[in-house]
Amino acid sequence: MRNDITLMDGGQGTTLWKKAKEQVAVWRYNIEDPDIVFEMMREYADAGSQIVSTNTFSANGPSMEGTGHNVEEIMAAGLEIAHSALDGRAKIALDVGPLTGLLKPFGTISDEEAHEIFEEQISAGMKGKPDLILLETFLDLKMMQIAASIASKYDIPLFCSMTFAKYSPKKGARTMMGNSIQDIIDGLREYEPAAIGLNCSMGPEETLPIIAEFSEKSDIPLLYKPNAGKPTLEGGTEIDFTLFANAVSKAAELENVKYMGGCCGSTPRYIGALKEKLNRE
Repeated sequence: MRNDITLMDGGQGTTLWKKAKEQVAVWRYNIEDPDIVFEMMREYADAGSQIVSTNTFSANGPSMEGTGHNVEEIMAAGLEIAHSALDGRAKIALDVGPLTGLLKPFGTISDEEAHEIFEEQISAGMKGKPDLILLETFLDLKMMQIAASIASKYDIPLFCSMTFAKYSPKKGARTMMGNSIQDIIDGLREYEPAAIGLNCSMGPEETLPIIAEFSEKSDIPLLYKPNAGKPTLEGGTEIDFTLFANAVSKAAELENVKYMGGCCGSTPRYIGALKEKLNRE
């Protein structure tokens, strides 16, 4: 393996749903079924993940309305499980995802409301002493900037990861909100992220041109966590762990790709296969 590549984890939500008796908002498992969260994190560390995210992706106020849970208890439980499961074997990334709605004028969420929601989630998570903050799966640069403005105030590394809707050889990559890679690089620079890149989006073959475009335009270290292809009717994904590892490892040819892992559909076995593939090359 290139000794400057750090392995991250794979898809947490899809992995937890396979373990759970009931498929609910995955942050609920921090309280309602913590054993499967503990088990998943241990499995990622065993597979070779050097950074593992907390199970707090959508653990924000609006997501918890009417559930009887609150942000403080869910974030506290998520960090406690991570520290217990990983026990220093991997770094802990405080995982924060986008809000389910859109910002005005495309949606109903004001900038001020978004700021309050992210402030509550991130400040609660920081009490649990993570090693870094991971903002991931954002499709709107403006929303990412709001979250990053809060996260960047803390004295730990900040990772910013977007999700993309399409790629054109002529026009390059675009998020659903129309943000280009250059927009993202320029728009996040003031927050001094330790890494930027992409997660989710599509499978590795479709996203390799996107991370390559990042590599051409960015002097910031890159992270790359694609999906394991599209879901299948049988409940799996179209790309097995061997094909995933073969495809994702191609990004190692890009010198400034420093962090690799997977997203939806990928499991600890996928991360283990990626580690093995990189070690062989």
